[in-house]
Amino acid sequence: MIFTFKNRFPHLNPYWDKYTALQKQAIFPARTILLHEGKTAQNYYFVEQGCLRLWFNNNGKDTTVQFFFENEGVASIESFQKNTPSIFSIETIEPTTVQVLSKKLFKQMIDELGENPEFLKALLDISFERQRHYMSEFLSRIRDTPEQRYANLIKERPHIVKRIPQHYIASYLGITSVHLSRVRNKLAKKDPRKRI
Repeated sequence: MIFTFKNRFPHLNPYWDKYTALQKQAIFPARTILLHEGKTAQNYYFVEQGCLRLWFNNNGKDTTVQFFFENEGVASIESFQKNTPSIFSIETIEPTTVQVLSKKLFKQMIDELGENPEFLKALLDISFERQRHYMSEFLSRIRDTPEQRYANLIKERPHIVKRIPQHYIASYLGITSVHLSRVRNKLAKKDPRKRI
């Protein structure tokens, strides 16, 4: 999060530098759960290297909601802000290095910068961007078939298809790995360039 602000508002660097120095770097192996569903989020994670996924247990079925890569941040936001049990788990997919911003430091930063109109605008802009993303995801799950959603991944976010194991992509699309294999074969027959 701080790195996002630094890129957008470099004239506020004295503030960002202060809080960047207070963050802690952490390195985790693949398949490490950083936050368990039902626990209260205490940290915001900024990905330096690697990738994470946000997922939940849907009646015994693992359902992936979103993937996060380098230069992206993630937390179970509602849990982080409201001190409530998280409805999601956060897990590394590959060996991952993150910067960790604790809830205490986040609150301290908000208190210090909360009256700065440019900082508030930055927070709003980031919130609206995230809201647009989630609305797009929500509409896609209702409107599009798994084949359409997979084709959109290839077109719009090919790095997901290239880096993420197929069973996680199937979980994200809401289908089985066998169904995903059929979807991939069908798309490849229509257009061999889509064989990823």
